[in-house]
Amino acid sequence: MSLSANWSYPTAIRFGVGRIAELAEACGVAGISRPLLVTDKGLADLPMTGQALEILRKGGLDAALFSDVDPNPNEANLNAGIAAFKAGGHDGVVAFGGGSSLDLGKMIAFMAGQTRPVWDFEDIGDWWTRADASAIFPNVAVPTTAGTGSEVGRAGVLTNVETLEKKIIFHPKILPSVVICDPALTTGMPAAITAGTGLDAFAHCVESFSSPHYHPMSQGIALEGMRLVIENLPKAYQEPENLEARGHMMSAALMGATAFQKGLGAIHALSHPIGAIHKTHHGTTNAVCMPAVLRLNAPAIAERFDQAGGYIGVEGGFAGFQAFVERFNNGLGIPERLSALGVIEPDIPRLVKGALSDPSCGGNPVELTVENVEGLLAEVL
Repeated sequence: MSLSANWSYPTAIRFGVGRIAELAEACGVAGISRPLLVTDKGLADLPMTGQALEILRKGGLDAALFSDVDPNPNEANLNAGIAAFKAGGHDGVVAFGGGSSLDLGKMIAFMAGQTRPVWDFEDIGDWWTRADASAIFPNVAVPTTAGTGSEVGRAGVLTNVETLEKKIIFHPKILPSVVICDPALTTGMPAAITAGTGLDAFAHCVESFSSPHYHPMSQGIALEGMRLVIENLPKAYQEPENLEARGHMMSAALMGATAFQKGLGAIHALSHPIGAIHKTHHGTTNAVCMPAVLRLNAPAIAERFDQAGGYIGVEGGFAGFQAFVERFNNGLGIPERLSALGVIEPDIPRLVKGALSDPSCGGNPVELTVENVEGLLAEVL
């Protein structure tokens, strides 16, 4: 694969096949000598994780492993990770895996030196200024999926186990110091995870492109991100060893997470409470919700998608894009309804309340209300 580059947007990114070999050096750049490698239970015993630990140790770093990470990480996982971090005398984190591992790894590096509870740093106003910035440890991010883009984010999503709410925790210094994007690490993903994570990246780009907020740079990034997903996700899904397609999908994930500085919308506002309560896969939930949200937002976004169709390779303007999304989902094995993901007899008022209190609401081009959110849930359930 010829795609290889060093980028500094929005942080230092080492992109290319085989660049996991630079992990120890990247930790040195970040000032980490005793890294805690944070990953999930499913990855902990896989060869790629053993390889990462071996690279760290051969590089002279005193590395240890922490893998108590749930698919929707919560404060119990965070507290266990902080305890492991302190017990091992670590001075930084390598966040290794999918979005859950990356988010929790970043949260451990953020919270290990803080004295206030994590919920005091929710992404509300200037709450991030409550943190002791001098006590935040560095982290290096190594994604093994192509979806959330958490590797370039200044926040992490954490589930409150008491309220079953997903909260976004933010601080500028949560942003990884160095990112290693090695497409070869993604080839072992099951097809369903390739599809779900890839459609998460797609949702980030679609919602950023749809957001009414003014951010021309993000608008352009979202447009190119959509094109990359449309052209490469089916290839990655059907040809798991296609490193070029895998590489373009890693780029699309980076781009989606960078673009959503412009805002997200109803797809994520619905997905967050559904995932927190029913433990559904985040990207797959986004994909199920997307057709209904596009129908709701049509009056506000049809014209911009009419203009974008030629570039992203979808004919027929906005109507053509809507029809394409449904075909795209079907071709990737995405169910039409959330009941297929185990969302049975949900508490609708609770989901409506959760959606309307989610910060993603602010980026939806059509104002969300109790009535239209109930309508969206009726469609997707």
